[in-house]
Amino acid sequence: MYPEDRVLVGVIRRKRDFEKARAEHWYRVPQGKAPKGVHAEYVAFYLSRAFGDENGGIRYYARRIGTELARRRDLLPEEATHKRADHWYHKLQLGELRRKDPPILNPTKRPVAFIYTTWDRFVQARVIADLYSKADCFVDRVYYALRRRGVRSVRVWEAEPRPDPDPAPRGAQIRVQCADGTVIASTQPDGEQIVPLGASDEARAVRYSVEAILEAIQQRGGPLTVHLPIEE
Repeated sequence: MYPEDRVLVGVIRRKRDFEKARAEHWYRVPQGKAPKGVHAEYVAFYLSRAFGDENGGIRYYARRIGTELARRRDLLPEEATHKRADHWYHKLQLGELRRKDPPILNPTKRPVAFIYTTWDRFVQARVIADLYSKADCFVDRVYYALRRRGVRSVRVWEAEPRPDPDPAPRGAQIRVQCADGTVIASTQPDGEQIVPLGASDEARAVRYSVEAILEAIQQRGGPLTVHLPIEE
């Protein structure tokens, strides 16, 4: 489990569908209905009013271990006469269903369809709005991803704007001391030697940024870690 792992939250409206997820380890998503795709590392479930006291909360989740495409009639042969029987669905193959404790509740009764979030937001969330939190700084994700790759770096936040003639980078940064200079990654790059941080897809952006930083480190002779402060 990594902080930037993707979590797809879907809705379960029928108890029979919950049993499919619990006992048979799969969950279906209509093709084209999940706007950002279905390739999340984890799938979580918001339960509807059919679940009585458990209504209105995200109470279960599972790791996604595979995906296949199938017609509804093949997934649910007992419902072969359903009006969408010939429609295509993503069958998300799941690991063991686990309980989210405490659950993520919906006190404001906001409509829920598909929600995309990240693992760190998911485990800390107490209400639906927390899944959209902007509190996590992007630079922290890359910093810890680099640590997992054995690269020590220093985080820098420059809250105050610099005058235009000053060529130094601005914004949140990660700096890695190398044999031939310093690699600087910034959320506000303003020079050719600066590695940009950020993209529209957060999980992909972390992976892209880490690879770009590692490539820049190698181009500058590799990291020098002996003089860097170690942050725990």
